[in-house]
Amino acid sequence: MKLTGFEGTVALVTGAGGGIGAALVRLLQDSGSIVVATDIAAPTQQGVTRHAEALDVTDAAAVDALVARVERDIGPIGFGINVAGVLQTGTVDSISDAEWRRVFAVNADGVFHVSRALSRVMGPRRRGAIVTVSSNAAGVPRHGMAAYAASKAASTMFMRCLGLELAPLGIRCNIVAPGSTLTPMQTGMWADDSGAAKVIAGLPEIYKAGIPLGKLATPEDVASAVMFLLSDQAGHIAMTDLYVDGGATLRA
Repeated sequence: MKLTGFEGTVALVTGAGGGIGAALVRLLQDSGSIVVATDIAAPTQQGVTRHAEALDVTDAAAVDALVARVERDIGPIGFGINVAGVLQTGTVDSISDAEWRRVFAVNADGVFHVSRALSRVMGPRRRGAIVTVSSNAAGVPRHGMAAYAASKAASTMFMRCLGLELAPLGIRCNIVAPGSTLTPMQTGMWADDSGAAKVIAGLPEIYKAGIPLGKLATPEDVASAVMFLLSDQAGHIAMTDLYVDGGATLRA
């Protein structure tokens, strides 16, 4: 089955500078979408022709201005995908106020800013789809990751509430919740080359289950799940929280 509904559709992607965001940009472009790829610095990956923009998702005015510019100069935005995110590790007693605020500013406020701006232009047209890449940490406690997990839980519930508001307008809002994925965010937490094997096997010392499928996700695995939720084939799916973690959370 080929996913449809992408040809000529303008897609705004945050966090497109690498990892899951960059993989998603490639899939969207290959499917015929007109991609506006954004990150804190304009994405510069080679081999992909697209609109690249610098965007700080914590700046509501900048988000509103970019959405208005895309609508004016490129076309109506049909897809919005929130991928931008930051990781903060450390036990609660070690996290500073500034670190806590930074994580929420990107992972929660950023999703709010972008999704609010998109809802304002999609609503009158009564069509569109918004997907946020959250984390399985939003639903399962993680030792030493309280700020990250709490921010992802906030963005997840925000998306479900937004989906409830926009569904009567024909706009679908969904969440993809990755587990351990081969991105710099993941590998940056590893002390040595055994990091992947330890994550797959599980880390009982911090109460973390292993991955039943016996492998880490690739950025393309997660991006493909986003593509499905954007597609015509997911036309009756709204407010869902799709875990892409190889069964790691043992979640039904």
